[in-house]
Amino acid sequence: MKIWVDADACPKVIKEIIFKTAMKRSIHTTLVANSSMYMPDSPFLAFRRVGAGFDRADNEIVELMEAGDLVVTADIPLAAAVVDKGGVGINPRGELYTTENVKACLSMRNFMAELRDTGVETGGPAPFKPNDRHTFANQLDRYLTQRERED
Repeated sequence: MKIWVDADACPKVIKEIIFKTAMKRSIHTTLVANSSMYMPDSPFLAFRRVGAGFDRADNEIVELMEAGDLVVTADIPLAAAVVDKGGVGINPRGELYTTENVKACLSMRNFMAELRDTGVETGGPAPFKPNDRHTFANQLDRYLTQRERED
């Protein structure tokens, strides 16, 4: 299993958790973004820069990932594509995207987008809170521990 990170919009505190986890558990992890960013030096961490453009990083992740991989993203359409390819997604707030829930998440996202397109104020996502960091770290640890037991 590899971890892929949709890194452009991923909060710095979440990337730091991912770095520590990848190095501690020896999991190959690749950040994909269209701008350079800091990463610690580790044989388990890699960076792929893609050109600017809509969904370039998302498309790169879907193309390169394999069934069983974990993708960190807040982008629900990307999470749906990951799940369709046999992977699992996790957003920076710790919600797992699986075959059981990703279609419902995508439907809700599309519904809210339609509302916004008609001029309805939906308020957008809540601000990222310190508790979100803990929820993400705990969910990531639970998921990886479960995967280790299955292997």
